[in-house]
Amino acid sequence: MKERILETADRLFYLQGIRAIGVDTIAAEIGISKRTLYNHFPSKDALITAYLERRFVRPPPSEPRPSARTAVEQILATFDSLERRFASRDFRGCPFVNAVAELGEEDRAVKRIAKAFKESRRLWFRDRLTALGVTDADALATQLVLLVDGSIAQDLVRDDPAMARAAKEAATVLLRNAGVDVGDDAAPGKTPLKSKKRSPE
Repeated sequence: MKERILETADRLFYLQGIRAIGVDTIAAEIGISKRTLYNHFPSKDALITAYLERRFVRPPPSEPRPSARTAVEQILATFDSLERRFASRDFRGCPFVNAVAELGEEDRAVKRIAKAFKESRRLWFRDRLTALGVTDADALATQLVLLVDGSIAQDLVRDDPAMARAAKEAATVLLRNAGVDVGDDAAPGKTPLKSKKRSPE
């Protein structure tokens, strides 16, 4: 039951917003009483924390699966995965940024988890840049996560998956400037994904 509550909270919090969804809504969606929900999560704050921690532990779709890919291929594949996510009609941005935007000033736990997640993404880039022999891998990793987050923000405003491709092209320039051989795979020219623009209500 605990996992079912978390799955439902995850879907509703992400798609509709944490403030907009109360425990009454989550309990009703599952078909349980509030008391049953509170037996597993003593408060909405506890449920929010569990929701974000669950997102943190679960590998995000943008992270390439273990494979025979080189470090540079893994880095650039991150942006390809983002483009596919942007094309999804249920994409609502980064759940950690969303949570901080809604609750960050009043909930230190939310900000702590979001900061830890973002740092884990940066370190993921840094480890691969280090493997590539980049001199200042730390700084370049920061620049790459800025491209990731910036492309997410642009897609949310524009409803245009091509924002991820533009970020990939910028990442390619940064990698080349750092002396990384990116080969020809990073060249533009892929078939554009369709926009996820929704019909007017």
